[in-house]
Amino acid sequence: MKAINQTKVSEFVLSGLSDVPYLQLPLFLVFLLIYLASLVGNLLIVLLICHDPRLHTPMYLFLSNLAGLDIFYSSVTSPRMLSDLFSKARTITTSSCITQFYFFFSFICIELYLLAVMSYDRYIAICYPLHYIQIMHPKICAQMVSVAWVVGFLTSLIHTLCILRLNFCGPNVINSFFCDLPQLFLLSCNDTFINVLVMFLVGIVMGSGALSITFVPYIQIFRTIMGIRSQTGKLKAFSTCTSHLTVVFIFYGTLIFTYLRPNPTSTASEDRLVSIVYTVVTPLLNPLIYSLRNKDLKAALRRILYSLGLQKVNIE
Repeated sequence: MKAINQTKVSEFVLSGLSDVPYLQLPLFLVFLLIYLASLVGNLLIVLLICHDPRLHTPMYLFLSNLAGLDIFYSSVTSPRMLSDLFSKARTITTSSCITQFYFFFSFICIELYLLAVMSYDRYIAICYPLHYIQIMHPKICAQMVSVAWVVGFLTSLIHTLCILRLNFCGPNVINSFFCDLPQLFLLSCNDTFINVLVMFLVGIVMGSGALSITFVPYIQIFRTIMGIRSQTGKLKAFSTCTSHLTVVFIFYGTLIFTYLRPNPTSTASEDRLVSIVYTVVTPLLNPLIYSLRNKDLKAALRRILYSLGLQKVNIE
């Protein structure tokens, strides 16, 4: 058990991306470009889906929520990360740090559940196409999205309440560019056994449910696809799943490495690299993965450009 000092830490110091002066400007420009591209890409998907009645379907309802989620997700960490590249005092109060963690982890959990809902949607669309409209009724879809958001915030609240029981009285340097659970555990002067136990129990209970809903339907989906006689039909069915599966594997891979490792004693550089992937890169990859492979989104963009008098612009 860690010994408890009398002096409590009132603020933390974020190590940021780099302290090397000649790297700060290139890193700022690179990550600013990534952040802006992520915002524009995800916002464009939301606007296209809201504007075009042809995209008012369950699949695009879920995709628009995922895009909006990525905007919030990246905005929790990226602006602070960018400003800290040129800041000598990278301090953040404990309350602000815990608040940042709460919203960041909330959006992680919401995306976890939203990806599960999207798997279920693909399962119904491919395995029960004749009953798709009845099963995936707009009201039911809205309820599923609402449940994903509510449960995501509640799951994060459990971890946040557990963090509030901790005392921070020793080193106050967070070896990252944002406040995350593993780093806060390392800086606590309390025994974090209960916190780690809660993290694993909640991860197993909530995560296994989301994991099952995400991956188990694909067993039947692949069986159904293999039963399609037409090669064109097979390719079309596969194309509706590959984008979602790509996003799922990237998201789950970084998530498991960060929160469910049996031995969390990796180097700060390794943790920072993984953090960059799932906080900065993933929100950019999602719109690229979905938009580049989605003919409906590209067609909707062409229609908007046509209405603006830019019909000669070729979107391929």
